[in-house]
Amino acid sequence: MSLKVYNSLMRRKEEFKPEIEGFVRMYVCGPTVYAHSHLGHAKSYVSFDVIVRYLRYLGYKVRYVQNITDVGHLTDNADQGEDKIIAQARKERLEPMELVEIYMRSYFEDMDKLGNLRPDISPRATGHIPEQIELIEILLSKGYAYEVNGSVYFDVLKFPEYGKLSGKKIEDLIAGARVEVRSEKKNPFDFALWKRAEPGHIMKWRSPWGIGYPGWHIECSAMSMKYLGETFDIHGGGIENQFPHHESEIAQSEAATGKQFVRYWLHNNMVTVNGVKMSKSLGNVVTLKDAFKKYDPLVIRFFILSSHYRSPVDYSDEALESAKKGLEKLHNTVKILRYEISKSQSGKNHGLNLDEYKRKFIEAMNDDFNTPIAISVLFDLSREVNQILNSSEIYSSDALKEIDEFYREFGGKILGLIPDEFEGKRIDSGIESQLIELLLKIRAKARADKNWELADWVRNELKNLGIVLEDRRDGTTVWRYASDK
Repeated sequence: MSLKVYNSLMRRKEEFKPEIEGFVRMYVCGPTVYAHSHLGHAKSYVSFDVIVRYLRYLGYKVRYVQNITDVGHLTDNADQGEDKIIAQARKERLEPMELVEIYMRSYFEDMDKLGNLRPDISPRATGHIPEQIELIEILLSKGYAYEVNGSVYFDVLKFPEYGKLSGKKIEDLIAGARVEVRSEKKNPFDFALWKRAEPGHIMKWRSPWGIGYPGWHIECSAMSMKYLGETFDIHGGGIENQFPHHESEIAQSEAATGKQFVRYWLHNNMVTVNGVKMSKSLGNVVTLKDAFKKYDPLVIRFFILSSHYRSPVDYSDEALESAKKGLEKLHNTVKILRYEISKSQSGKNHGLNLDEYKRKFIEAMNDDFNTPIAISVLFDLSREVNQILNSSEIYSSDALKEIDEFYREFGGKILGLIPDEFEGKRIDSGIESQLIELLLKIRAKARADKNWELADWVRNELKNLGIVLEDRRDGTTVWRYASDK
């Protein structure tokens, strides 16, 4: 089965074929760095991180570009309000670029903790003002844009295909447009390419139209085409950016080049909090730094990947506790497996059909990166692995290493859920397992001495620690973590 992705532009799943064989060019809208990252950022960037990882697993060379918006994103998408960077810099009494550095570093710190791979290129909007001005000049020369009072706007009526991504129709935009007081635009739904800087505006540059700053949409077109070409393979981002941001990117890019801008549009869905849309106005935004105080970043990653990237995901303590237990279950199996590898020398083969598990995992990922199904494959494997580990049979280290390599490849390199080393844990050295085995010997002696009170006490205390004992007919006792059912 070949890889199929859901193309938002065509509203259907399509077989994925990059324009250049073996090379995928991918752009994902990055954050506007004026505050700490939140769960919505995690949903988007974890999702696209796995997409990049899987494409590389398939053998593609991937150039992954993710921008940093550090100018031009106004507080109102209708080109009104104040630049978000400047507004927050004023609140915190910082220089705008000082603010940007603080929150950009915070963003990468959070993404690193989540296990996301760094993009190959992370261009900043302020570092590409000349490219944006050049693109605006092209649009003006072709008649798709107009200048008024030092600002430049894209004339949406000149691009009949406007709305093809979001499904919105120009006539509906006309009917639904709000009346703006003293608007200098030809039409209320035209969008800014360049804005005149009012007196006192801090972030501003010289341009052919006077002192000003770029609009929000133009940066992504300029930077993506600079590093990926006029037509590239994948453009990703949150579904909330589909309109007007991505719609405007298409219009200005295709108007300028006369070519298709992006071949596959991929959009991730949003995060809700206890069933309510996460919003600053509602005061229910959960920053990643706050979430990390309660949960390991890998638990957040597991929580996100347990739902499809195109599905919404609801954040609650109950959901995160469930994710925590699920990830612990998976990790415990791998930890015990690696401990058994460290002490095994020779023995029998495991007998597992790893090729079948690989087939199911790849089949899930080839179906528009279906991570929930891919994760379920890992749990199905773990059930069989636990049976092997809890049996009285002795398996060769090579056989167990083969299983571990499966976990490392599919659970680690692709999903980013299973680390190569479990930091802060001593399970790999066998200390935890050895202590449990010591308690089993104490219990076995107590049973032999008919000291049932002590034997039951050991069993109950281990159960309270989440360790379940199973007495076999042959007199042996095996143990497992309570989550390893």
